[in-house]
Order: sequence, then C-alpha cells, then structure tokens
Amino acid sequence: MSAKRRVGVLISGRGSNLQALIDAAKAPDYPADLVLVISNVPGVQGLDRAEAAGIPTSTVNHRDFPSREAFEAALDEALGAAGVDLLCNAGFMRLLTEGFVSRWLDRHLNIHPSLLPAFKGLDTHARVLRSGARITGCTVHFVRAAMDDGPIVGQAAVPVLEGDTEEALAARVLAAEHRLYPHALRLVASGQVAVDGERVAGIPVRPDESNGADAPEGRGESALFSPPLRGNF
Repeated sequence: MSAKRRVGVLISGRGSNLQALIDAAKAPDYPADLVLVISNVPGVQGLDRAEAAGIPTSTVNHRDFPSREAFEAALDEALGAAGVDLLCNAGFMRLLTEGFVSRWLDRHLNIHPSLLPAFKGLDTHARVLRSGARITGCTVHFVRAAMDDGPIVGQAAVPVLEGDTEEALAARVLAAEHRLYPHALRLVASGQVAVDGERVAGIPVRPDESNGADAPEGRGESALFSPPLRGNF
C-alpha cells in the first residue's frame, strides 16, 4: 500500500463528522491518517474527540486576529508544521478567502447537508421542507472561493418523508453524512478520483480497489453516489 495521505481537519463545534473520519481511519487499509484537528472556537466537543483518539489539536481563534488573512496565515502555519497535504472541513463555520482556497486548491474537501447545487448556505433543512422537495441529502465537494461550490466528489440521497420535522430530517441527513464523508475521503486519498477541470472523475483502478455506490436499504435510508470509475470491472 502506498503512503497514507496526511489529513488535517478544520472544525467549529461538536465534530460528529470528525468522529466518522476518526472511526474510518482506524482501519489498516484506510488511505488517510488524521494528523491534526484545528478549531476556530475554543473548548468545543470536537477537540475532545480528537484528543481522545490521540490526534494532535490546535485552537486558532479567528477572534484573535485583525483580519481574515491573518487568521488564515495562522491556519496555514499550523497545517504546514504538521505536514498536512489534504484538508477537510467538518462543521467549520468560516468562509475562507480566495487566497487560502488557492493555496489548497484540489486538496481541500467540505461536506454540506444538501444535494448541491441545491440549497446552498444555512437553514438547509427548513428550506428543503418549505420547498416541498421529496429528496434531499448531502454532498462532499472540493472547496472553491464561492460558498458551497466546487467539484463534487460524492453525494448521498435521503428521502423527505411525510410529516418530517426539521429535526427528524436533519438527523437522517447527518447519519448519511457520517457514511458519505469517509467514503469520499477514501476515494480522494487513494487517488481513485481527481479533479478534471471543474468536475471530479474516476481514474482506472483494479477491480478489487473500486468503491461502488451503496443502494438504499429501505424507506428513509440513504444511498451513496460517486463519480464512476473508468475501466473494465
């Protein structure tokens, strides 16, 4: 197996998606090591999760800096010192400047609780319910300067059920996020997908390395969708 990618994770809160990545990375064949978790908010639960897993942590409080650029320079310094080569947002509630995004171009992932490009931004589940949409879900994508924009690595579809509340729908989408993010990071870290222009495409792999989409298991369950991997399987 080739060397594992060194992954940094940016958080702002409880870190439930971080925990999903931590759990996935325990597998010997997982192609990524989590080497640093940074929070821009002091004392959040996600830092406790990382420390419990033996992952180094750092707090870089954006309120301590006079500008976004100064804050991001401190992020860059911490990530560089840890040898991070692949970056994941996991509930990181800060928009990043074009300069930072450019430095991490095509090496920086984010997860959003909708089927992008639909329902970008905040209050996602309430807006889904108001719209009358029958299917929602979550998306892992490469970060771009525009909010919730960038080449899509994978998505998980979640049905909107009759009588759904915002809380019930959010819980089901979050469960799908916990499946999707480790799956998408595996694809990127292993080199099975790569950015081609502003799209993500699969590259040829051996049949035993392919990761197919998971079919729905029943009413209310999610299904994962990733770029098809070119090749004869």
